[in-house]
Parts: sequence; structure tokens; C-alpha cells
Amino acid sequence: MADDSRNNIRGIIGSYAAIGDSFTEGVGDPGPGGTLVGWADRFAVILADQLPVPDAMVGPVDDPHGYFRYANLAVRGRLLDQIVEEQVPRAKELAPDLVSFCAGGNDILRPGSDPDDVAERFERAVADLTRSVGTVMVTTGFDTRGIPVLKHLRGKIAMYTAHVRSIADRYDCPVLDLWSLRSVQDRRAWDNDRLHLSAEGHTRVALRAAQVLGLDVPADPDQVWPPQAQRGALEVRRDDIQWAREYLVPWIGRRLRGESSGDHVAAKRPDLLPL
Repeated sequence: MADDSRNNIRGIIGSYAAIGDSFTEGVGDPGPGGTLVGWADRFAVILADQLPVPDAMVGPVDDPHGYFRYANLAVRGRLLDQIVEEQVPRAKELAPDLVSFCAGGNDILRPGSDPDDVAERFERAVADLTRSVGTVMVTTGFDTRGIPVLKHLRGKIAMYTAHVRSIADRYDCPVLDLWSLRSVQDRRAWDNDRLHLSAEGHTRVALRAAQVLGLDVPADPDQVWPPQAQRGALEVRRDDIQWAREYLVPWIGRRLRGESSGDHVAAKRPDLLPL
């Protein structure tokens, strides 16, 4: 059976490549100078912290992260076939110890999409990757029951998630199970656009990813959020209108024009480099 959210993985991970879309690129978690951080970057730091420094020092003594290498090939807006075409070959070329593979979400969001068909294409990519890299960690979808803009797709996402877990069983892949991550049901786990995680949401996913590999983590990703004052109906309505103007209308406009948020965007970290 595939590993669940707290199972161990054998061996030491000295290199990691992340492939996917905006979720893995880190949209919603801004860094300095207009950069993006995101769960994969935060997860890479945890992996680097866990890596034992060899007796024969190769890098600076005060920089144990220098022995760990990390690439992030993810680009926002990418569909599964684009990820397979653009990112999977590069991940195979880099041949890291670990690849995280999160894809298919943008396909599922499209009207008329078939989760069975998306899963078949995802499985072919997983089979290809597992022949070339150390370990492939696959990622399920979120339970979107509490996410207004996505809750109507909950059934399709659940079906695709079931497929992902079955594929993980067949290829012995660790599973980053986001469906069971209860803490992201809180509104504070999501960015203002309501489609991407906030910095805190990304942090909780990074912690869960580390748990998948049996690593010690500094905090529980499902830690209960602090109490929050109840908002009135007028305030909620005002926020909904602002969200529609700032995010929903532009998103619909891009769809109608056949544009993607990832047009002219390149991978932020295309090579395996020290942190």
C-alpha cells in the first residue's frame, strides 16, 4: 500500500526537485523582492536541516545546507500535459533523490474535464518518473467543501484524489495527502484570491510533506487556529464583491482570451542548487 501522511521513506535525501503548477511554484506566499516561497521551498529547508553533514567536509563548515540541492520547475497555470512535456524530462535529467509531483488540478478545474482521463495521463507520467529518479511523492487534491469558489468541484476532486492514491499504491509512491489536512479548511490558510494558499497554508503543507517522509517537524500542521472574531454578513458581502472585482473577473477574462497566468513565466529554480 502507498505510504500515508506519516509513513517513513528509506534512505537519505540529498537532492529534491519539485514539479507542478502554481501550488508548487508558491503563489500566495510572497518572498523578498517579488519572489515566491511556497510549500516546496519550505519543505526543501526541512529536508536540508535533516541531512547529516559528512565527515569529509566539501563545502563551508558553517553551511550544512550546501550539501543539499534543490530545484523547483513548477510554473503557474500549467496543465498536466504541459508539466509532462516541459518539467518531467528535466526532472529525469536532474535525477534527484526525491521528486514531488503535483499536477492535474488545473485540468480538473476546466468545465467538462474527466477525472478518469486526467488520472490515466498522470499515471503514465508517474511510471516514467519512477524509472529515472529515486522516489516520487505524489500529491492529492484538497477537500474543497469550505472553499466557496471550488466547493462545487468537490466530487471531481475527490474522484481524482482516489485515482492518485491508487496510482501511488501501484508504484509505491509516498502520498502527500492534502485532502486529510484539516487545517486548510480555515479561511486563513488561503490567499486573498481564494484559489491559492497563504504563507501559513504553504507552511502547513510543508510540515505535512515532511511528516510523509517520517521527519521530525517543529509544529503540527493540523494545529488548531487561534480563535477569530465572527464577521458580520455585510462585511462578508463587501469582501465577496471586492474579491470578484480583483480576482474573479480578471480570471474569467484570461480564460475567455485563452491566456494563462503562466504565459511568459519561467521556472524559478531550474537547476539543482544548494539552498
